[in-house]
Amino acid sequence: MKFLDILKAVFLGIVEGITEWLPVSSTGHMILFDEFVKLNVSDEFKEMFFVVIQLGAILAVPTLFWNKLWPFTKTKSKEEKKGIIDLWLKVIVGAVPAAILGVLLDDFLDEYLYTPWVVAAALVVYGVAFILIEYFNKKNKKTFRVNDISELTYKDALTIGAFQVLSLIPGTSRSGSTILGGMMTGVSRVASAEFSFFMAIPIMLGASGLKILKLILDGVSVTKAEIGLLLIGIAVAYLVSLAVIKFLMDFVKRHSFSAFGIYRIVLGILVMGYFLVF
Repeated sequence: MKFLDILKAVFLGIVEGITEWLPVSSTGHMILFDEFVKLNVSDEFKEMFFVVIQLGAILAVPTLFWNKLWPFTKTKSKEEKKGIIDLWLKVIVGAVPAAILGVLLDDFLDEYLYTPWVVAAALVVYGVAFILIEYFNKKNKKTFRVNDISELTYKDALTIGAFQVLSLIPGTSRSGSTILGGMMTGVSRVASAEFSFFMAIPIMLGASGLKILKLILDGVSVTKAEIGLLLIGIAVAYLVSLAVIKFLMDFVKRHSFSAFGIYRIVLGILVMGYFLVF
């Protein structure tokens, strides 16, 4: 591995670790940064890299929320164990819509939607949506029906999962889609964000598995250097995600998502301007 490529993998791991959880679109940022930070790998491996690197980010969730996600400990009562299993069932229900459509539309999305123009448009549209929703919630002094993840119903889980389907479009943001969906259906920012983190586990594991399987079935050869770069990116994404998840959970308790909306709009406009000029 060349030292410069290692630095690029570290940089992409940092980008993934930050943007996977903040509602600004990790895939969108990875596509955009690819215009400037070119990894010395094959196109097929790069496509897989941008998805599988998310495994590092996902591993941060069970690390931080192990007590809420693992029911099989002697210290938990039967009711607590039942509650955690019930939560996992809701996570699975919420993950189903995106999982089905993600498999069916994978090739179509790769061919037609993974472009800077789609990313830029999605950044702006979702940015406006964040600002408008937060504005109306504040104006109407909206109170949320669900303030803790344990209060979620299966209907809430399926509804939030339906919104997660929108994240298949690059630039929308998986966390942004699910948090917006939750807030629009009466789920608080904190509960929506937490449920979004948990739903990411099966979705991202499935997406990574699908990309790896396609790479194998297509007979694409992978070098040791490429595998090394992927492992570096995963490790960095994991470490960065630990800090970012903690930050976001604290942020949503005291602030709205309007700032992220403004960031998305500004970035989207800059991206459009860049590709119009260059």
